[in-house]
Amino acid sequence: MVHLHPVRSGPASTMHSPTHTHVDTASVLSRSIPTKSDISVENTNGDVPKVELVQDDLADPRPFKFRPVELASLLDPKNLDALEAFGGIDGLLEGLGTSCSKGLTLTGTADNRSGAGVGASQRHDRQPLSIPTPHDHAEVEVADDPHSALMEDRRRVFGENVLPQRTSKSLLAFMWLALQDKVLILLSIAAVVSLALGLFQDFGTPQIAGQPPVDWVEGVAIMIAVLIVVIVGSLNDWQKERQFKVLNEKKEERGVKVIRNGIERLIDEVVVGDVALLEPGEIVPCDGIFLAGHNVRCDESAATGESDAIKKASYADCLALKQALSGALAEGGALGGEHVSTHTDCFVVSGSKVLEGVGSYVVVAVGTKSFNGRIMMALRTETENTPLQLKLNVLAEFIAKIGSIAGLIFFSTLMIRFIVQLATGSPVRSADQNGMAFVQILIISVTLVVVAVPEGLPLAVTLALAFATKRMTTENLLVRVLGSCETMGNSSVICTDKTGTLTRNAMSVVAGSIGIHAKFVRKLEDNRARTNAHRSRSPHRNSDSKTPRDDFSIDQSTLNTVLSQPLLSLFNETIAVNSTAFEDVEKESGERVFVGSKTETALLNFAKELGWADYKETRDAARIVQLIPFSSERKAMGAVVKTERGYRFYVKGASEILTKLCSRHVVVEQHGSSRSNAEPDDVEVAEIDSFSEENISRTIIFYANQTLRTIALCYRDFSSWPPPGMQAIAIDEVPYDVIAQDLTLIGIVGIEDPLRDGVREAVADCRKAGIAVKMCTGDNVLTARSIATQCGIYTAGGIIMEGPVFRQLDESKMLEVVPRLQVLARSSPNDKKILVEKLRTLGEIVAVTGDGTNDGPALKTAHVGFSMGIAGTEVAKEASDIILMDDNFSSIVKAIMWGRCVNDAVRKFLQFQISTNVTAVVITFVTAIVSNSETSALSAVQLLWINIIMDTFAALALATDPASPVLLDRMPDRQTAPLFTVDMYKQILLQSVYQITVILLFHFLGIQILGLANTSGNDTIVQTLVFNAFVFAQISNSVNSRRLDRKLNIFEGMLNNWYFMVITLIEITVQVVIVFIGGTAFQVTRIGGREWGISLALGLVSIPLGALIRLLPNGPFERLFILMRLLPKTEGDLPKVRPDQVEWNSAIELVRDNLATFANLRGGRLRSSSLVVKSRQARLQEDKRVPLPSLMTMVPTLIASSIGAGWAPQSRGTLSDPARYDPSKSSAALWEGRLQIHPDTKPDDALYRTEWGGGDRPSAV
Repeated sequence: MVHLHPVRSGPASTMHSPTHTHVDTASVLSRSIPTKSDISVENTNGDVPKVELVQDDLADPRPFKFRPVELASLLDPKNLDALEAFGGIDGLLEGLGTSCSKGLTLTGTADNRSGAGVGASQRHDRQPLSIPTPHDHAEVEVADDPHSALMEDRRRVFGENVLPQRTSKSLLAFMWLALQDKVLILLSIAAVVSLALGLFQDFGTPQIAGQPPVDWVEGVAIMIAVLIVVIVGSLNDWQKERQFKVLNEKKEERGVKVIRNGIERLIDEVVVGDVALLEPGEIVPCDGIFLAGHNVRCDESAATGESDAIKKASYADCLALKQALSGALAEGGALGGEHVSTHTDCFVVSGSKVLEGVGSYVVVAVGTKSFNGRIMMALRTETENTPLQLKLNVLAEFIAKIGSIAGLIFFSTLMIRFIVQLATGSPVRSADQNGMAFVQILIISVTLVVVAVPEGLPLAVTLALAFATKRMTTENLLVRVLGSCETMGNSSVICTDKTGTLTRNAMSVVAGSIGIHAKFVRKLEDNRARTNAHRSRSPHRNSDSKTPRDDFSIDQSTLNTVLSQPLLSLFNETIAVNSTAFEDVEKESGERVFVGSKTETALLNFAKELGWADYKETRDAARIVQLIPFSSERKAMGAVVKTERGYRFYVKGASEILTKLCSRHVVVEQHGSSRSNAEPDDVEVAEIDSFSEENISRTIIFYANQTLRTIALCYRDFSSWPPPGMQAIAIDEVPYDVIAQDLTLIGIVGIEDPLRDGVREAVADCRKAGIAVKMCTGDNVLTARSIATQCGIYTAGGIIMEGPVFRQLDESKMLEVVPRLQVLARSSPNDKKILVEKLRTLGEIVAVTGDGTNDGPALKTAHVGFSMGIAGTEVAKEASDIILMDDNFSSIVKAIMWGRCVNDAVRKFLQFQISTNVTAVVITFVTAIVSNSETSALSAVQLLWINIIMDTFAALALATDPASPVLLDRMPDRQTAPLFTVDMYKQILLQSVYQITVILLFHFLGIQILGLANTSGNDTIVQTLVFNAFVFAQISNSVNSRRLDRKLNIFEGMLNNWYFMVITLIEITVQVVIVFIGGTAFQVTRIGGREWGISLALGLVSIPLGALIRLLPNGPFERLFILMRLLPKTEGDLPKVRPDQVEWNSAIELVRDNLATFANLRGGRLRSSSLVVKSRQARLQEDKRVPLPSLMTMVPTLIASSIGAGWAPQSRGTLSDPARYDPSKSSAALWEGRLQIHPDTKPDDALYRTEWGGGDRPSAV
């Protein structure tokens, strides 16, 4: 058997196309021993790609001539050279044992197993993934002729068109995962020890008369808290998993049309070698090579991000196209038009949608081997800990250490006293009493450690997340990964896709001109820059022409108010009759949508939105005489219909061509036509003079520079058909060139994929919240720049770069560019992933949004991934953490608010509980040491009630504050930011000092302060007052903890949180009940009005004290906390700035730290100099800019490139008009430097003093 081993082709030999999915790790072609890079897009994620590699390596490809990895390399990236190395389409068909016309030849093998449907790229099957051993097929006899291969052979070698179903975790599995949390492990240990000692103390030692055995309750309470956390958290995760499974269930299974034995049939299972058929509206279920067809165009935006339709041509046509392009480049020339189109190929990608045309293709990859399937399998990985979880784990370890140290010191102190008592024999105790005294010391020491542990912390986190995710679900945000909610609150960068995320992924008419004067714009108030009415001259050339005073602007939605009825009917007929698109029901959503080319569907939607007559009724009523299909040569299509007065020729096409064929234009007046009572077909027209020509030309260029696809709509009336003097073979074969002249211009429309509603406001909110938004798209740079400008992403100080250039930069260049990069155009999935990785390297917390298959790797790499619930592909949803159920980008702002709300809730609870814990530990420590009987000022039952207040009640109260837009008015916290802020530490420290002082003062001197006699009854009154004051101090402190900043109004928003108010009232009520009827159980007694007043006053002082603490300056406290190692030193922190003030210091700092490693290897004497040490420890400050000479001396080190010889930089004035007069040209020809700086960037910006700003193109590395 002969194996074909195609030679690996470099990027230069691959047919250049912006639709290339440049995934470098999967671009390797056939080799005798495939490697990981042959398998999947992201084979470092998950184990499935490794399994696939084992299958490919061990499986015997006989009787076929290709391994699955060789076929997969044809489409990832699209590689015409690889197909040529296979022997072209004939060699491929021969190697797969199939025929272009007859398809597979099967002999009596009926197989009715269900397979993938047309409605999805792959279907999930319940079969587990199995790895065949080398002996699995040892006994299978295989024929040498691939044409006689059985279906079982094709499944064995190439796999089935199904994806192994990921096993869903059970509720018990989620509970076990929840128990892995370090805080819960610490609590579980504390609960077991506390319960054991409590049981011994209650039932193993003699009890004081009247005192209930309640020491065991503390351990049980901790266990209950752990149980609540585990159950609530695991139930939440389990519920989200089930919701996601329901969301991903296929709504309908449909068959696939293939040709087998020369007969067209509908089957359930597709195998490699099948010749499948393409029809409009179909979702391609597997990868293939196009064979033949008519006018097939596919929408690959879901797979590659390319928004333009991709024309499918045969292998021979593509080879001729490539040769023509190579010849043109060799001659140094350029071919225009669509003769050499970069939007044409012969590769059919799984997950793409057929827009128009019919054709056939041979299947080369199915299931886990296909483009869609490999990305889907690579995304199946486990989630990592969130930044908050990591910080809480560190906090748990820190508290455990501090508590253990405190307990050890406490135990040692009491043991020293115990040994002294044994040595002196005072007090006199028996051996049993000495044993019990030792056990008592051990118990009180363990109690101290248990009190130090914040039992309520995981409960507060869990409740805050559960509350937030519940509210987020009602706001169309499905949280798949619970921890992603709090991570989103501190995200500092959002990398978003364009097609389908910022835009609707549906071409629409967004601007236009009817006649020459009426300029309409979609949402005119928000897009004033899209109308050129009342502009004095063309912005692209100097002109002395007079101002077009008759031009006026109007909102697109009110267009009917200025159109006369005859003109409106004419406009509608031009759109409806001269079109091949049709309306159909979309299977997934059940909505009626237009199917066809994006231009025609945009025009039909335009008429439908304005409420014009139904397209089908209009089309059916038209008596069509001749149809002129679209041709790339004439760039127009037309239709001739019979009217009451004769014949009318409708034509639409490229505006720059058709407008030159027009001699008249329709007339539209701003306040409506005065001829509204005219005949139905009487449309007012006027001659096109020189001024009108200039107006038309200016309008076309104006729209083109906004990257709008401009379409002209025209008509011409004839009295008879064929026209007089015309010699035609038949009535429907009149030459186009003869009738396409002396036309009347109806209008020019600008078409683009418009922004989703609310995107512009959402981006503005993100910027206000200190979050930089970056666009990554597979679309061309002009379209990307236009959309980024509209939604406010592309701003002063930002730059635009293309993916092919970005991926060739070395590490230092990437780190330098990434902070300023705002738009990455023509990017592959790997480019997006690299960008996310570099942002994470710089310490950013990155969120990624996307809806297509191509967004999968970046969604998985980011800290938080957002996908679209309606338009999102299955791959995108699988890779994401949060799903936007309404596909609204603005919902991300709500996710940010709720994320910050969760983070604030955890910090509020921490501020409250740590201050309470510190107070309780110190009081227990001091009073137990001073006491001869090692008893604390607060009894075990009192501590239990205080713990309930601290844990359950405080967690419920502080974790349920709703999110508000005010949360967006601050900068996000960096990933390295400490969990506690200076303001929090201030409150914890001073509130604890106050409470400790008051409690100890009244505990030891309460009798004297109150002027009472020293009796046991009065001691109980004092202890009741101490207990009461301590509880009300905690209640007041919980109110005080509602604010984390330095603002004084702690009651803001309290009325919106009924949980907090109800819980606070419950705490007050229960405390009053305990004092009045608690009696012996709580070791309290009823107290009088004076004692109530004192205890309430002492407790309520926490509120004004909190206000006073907020007014104290932070500087001295910050230095104190740094000295105590509670806060990190600030020298290494990078300055926090808004995105519009982004500096490159973070990148420079990172490279500088890396270079410091080499500095440590040399120059010991010089390095020891204090001046050198100070110099190296210094950091760039926001107010101390680096001088130009210093910065420039770093450039050679940071950027290993030189100035390109002979390149002349573009003047800054042309950046606002990058398209010049021909926006259809490649962006590479527009900017030789491969990078664009925003034209509004200040002239003194540091960017202009770098290699990038100087205009030099970056060298490839």
